[in-house]
Amino acid sequence: MKILQINSVCGIRSTGKICTDLAAVLKANGHESKIIYGREYAPEKFSSISKRITTDTEVRMHALGARIFDNSGFASNAATKRFIEEIEAYNPDIIHLHNLHGYYINVQMLFEYLKAQSRPVVWTLHDCWAFTGHCAHYSFVGCDKWQSGCFDCPQRSQYPKSFSDFSKRNFNKKRASFCGVENMNLIVPSHWLAHQLSSSYLSGYPTTVIPNGIDLSVFKPTSSRVREKYGIGDGKIILGVASAWSERKGLSDFVKLSNLVGEEYKIVLVGVKNRRGLPENIITIPLTDSQEELAAIYTEAYVFYNPSREETMGLTTVEAMACGTPVIAYNLTAIPEVVGNGGIIVPVPTPEAVLPILEKVGNIESDDCIRCAFEYEKSRSFREYIKIYEELMK
Repeated sequence: MKILQINSVCGIRSTGKICTDLAAVLKANGHESKIIYGREYAPEKFSSISKRITTDTEVRMHALGARIFDNSGFASNAATKRFIEEIEAYNPDIIHLHNLHGYYINVQMLFEYLKAQSRPVVWTLHDCWAFTGHCAHYSFVGCDKWQSGCFDCPQRSQYPKSFSDFSKRNFNKKRASFCGVENMNLIVPSHWLAHQLSSSYLSGYPTTVIPNGIDLSVFKPTSSRVREKYGIGDGKIILGVASAWSERKGLSDFVKLSNLVGEEYKIVLVGVKNRRGLPENIITIPLTDSQEELAAIYTEAYVFYNPSREETMGLTTVEAMACGTPVIAYNLTAIPEVVGNGGIIVPVPTPEAVLPILEKVGNIESDDCIRCAFEYEKSRSFREYIKIYEELMK
């Protein structure tokens, strides 16, 4: 089989790493794969299987247009023509779409092409952008307009930011573009997102839940000297990890919790770019590109606290459990699906409700956490992808 993947990035961040990991599994199983992408540059080791189609200027112009006209996903016409030319030149058996937002491609043009050709299409939805008129997530503000038709968007200030509101137009254009593709299958990382899809205009497509996987040879109990390196000292570590901290990720909950816990606890946040406004008793660590170091930080923690309000799966939660660290999380979006016996779900999403649970979470065995994470070993996920490819080829 020849599989062509399309994504915003390649080999970096979660979706880009999913693309390259999948390409490696395909190669190991005797198949061929190529990734074409729109932003930044893939690490050199992936140069033989990937190609960037857009330029930095094109991305900036698309982003500027989105900011002014709220047309994210409906620009980059010239770049989209090159994407289509690349598809034709490679002549894949299956086209696998990932994130189509990110200011690099015109989805209307792309789907006109997909409807006119005969190749099967697989689309992995990593968030909710495909079925809303603007946003990638809506749970934090409790918006359900996407179920019938977006308008008067309450999230213009959120990615993809815009000074204007054309959410109704975008909703209608997406619905017209994305519906009616013959032989397209959707993949989602959680049952929660599958349930959301069932209320959207994409509900007519076959949908399979395939959780994002992690590398259990990396994310495992790992000894280190991270306490000494980052000046953490003694105490039970309450850990939080995010690539970009915000209210949606629960940053204010960590601040509140820091005022509630005693001196026996140390709150440590990984991924904080600017600690302005954070209390002195919160320790911050820059986001690391080293998965091995991240595994060591997870291992050292007493508990991984995930107060996020919006997750389509919760990969950091799984990574923490794989390192033997129990989890405390809220009963919101997709997080409860992955926790299982590896943690405690708090029904009331407040730091005050977390406080009495801190002692209880210490009774959870590391082996129980690791067993929960084993279900998300990445090779399992990618084998499921290959099964879908093979069924489509039949």
